[in-house]
Amino acid sequence: MAASHLRLAAGLPPDAVPAPAPTARPARAPRERILHVFRAPVGGLFRHVLDVARLQAEAGHAVGLFCDASTGGARAEATLAELAPLLTLGVTRVPMRRNPHPSDLGALAALSALVRRAAPGVLHGHGSKGGLFARLVPAGAGPARPVRAYTPHGGSFNYRPGTPLHRLYMLAERVLTRRTDVFLFESDYIAGRYRAYVGPTDRLVRVVHNGIGAAEFAPILPAPEPLDLVYIGELREAKGVPVLFEALARLRREHGRRLTLLVVGSGPDEAALRRRVADLGLAPDVQFEPPQPIRAALSRATVMVVPSLAESLPYVILEAAAAAQPLVSTDVGGIPEIFGPAAPALVPPRDAAALAAAILRKVDQDQDRRRGEAAALSAFVRCRFSMDRMAEDGLAGYAAARDRRA
Repeated sequence: MAASHLRLAAGLPPDAVPAPAPTARPARAPRERILHVFRAPVGGLFRHVLDVARLQAEAGHAVGLFCDASTGGARAEATLAELAPLLTLGVTRVPMRRNPHPSDLGALAALSALVRRAAPGVLHGHGSKGGLFARLVPAGAGPARPVRAYTPHGGSFNYRPGTPLHRLYMLAERVLTRRTDVFLFESDYIAGRYRAYVGPTDRLVRVVHNGIGAAEFAPILPAPEPLDLVYIGELREAKGVPVLFEALARLRREHGRRLTLLVVGSGPDEAALRRRVADLGLAPDVQFEPPQPIRAALSRATVMVVPSLAESLPYVILEAAAAAQPLVSTDVGGIPEIFGPAAPALVPPRDAAALAAAILRKVDQDQDRRRGEAAALSAFVRCRFSMDRMAEDGLAGYAAARDRRA
């Protein structure tokens, strides 16, 4: 509405000058220039970066993404293309490897050139490779240098302690801490792993839980003939999928129960997992499908199973819990933080017998009780894991790190 129309609506002549407000409005937070650096545009990490980048851009900040060009396929391409109009600093993709490789030097050079052009005030690294690049890239010196933020998303902290790789990565984390202004851990669990295996730090540390939006709490309409179980995630052994298959074989062998399972996802171990299903005689009851929207997959099964061996704060559980999908999960990483009062129901990882028992209990549970437990978990998640709060706390972390450094 024009200023003259506002004056008329208030009963003032068009040329009247309104009296000043008795108190001044608080100053708006300064606009940031934020570059998010990560490797693979897949999975929960990708979803987190997309949510944060979109909310930051909608709040008026200049935002850009730097990530791998060789993973994600058509789905990542379409998702990034949809977000691109909001990203003032653009989307830059170069080939990156999961593990350390000589090609990392080329990716780091490309990031360095982008930093010189875009002049970000914040370099936010996500995951091990993103955290490495965001903290190593040359970005000037002095008070005007960018804030370097780091969110591990599990990454190197999920390697088994005591192994050579874990020791190597923890040494790298210790060195890179000197080039970190603020740690924005996504779970209390990963913050604890940092303290235990890297050590105390004088850098700013905050826990900013992953969050989800209000629309994700809408109930899911079940398919006409749902399968018993659904697994949604990467197809690799670290996700515990072989343990889930062994649990199904146990239920058939020891209880005479044939439960159906929908496996939704892709990954490096897909061929081996398909062979394992055949070897266990489960092929008639296990259906593999490529990645798809999670709510569509959830609608096609009664219970979702998360058999992971290691996690940080998985979005797949947040999304399923919000939608009041009955869940069976292992007790790893930050998953107990999501389950809260219901955490005692979680099962130990790598224990096919315990997983089989938990699955049987949930499948055979009285429907009203099963729905009641799912609704209680949904209510807990609604109170604790807000997408808007996640974005606001991240921005506050950047600002606090800049003020602390000054």
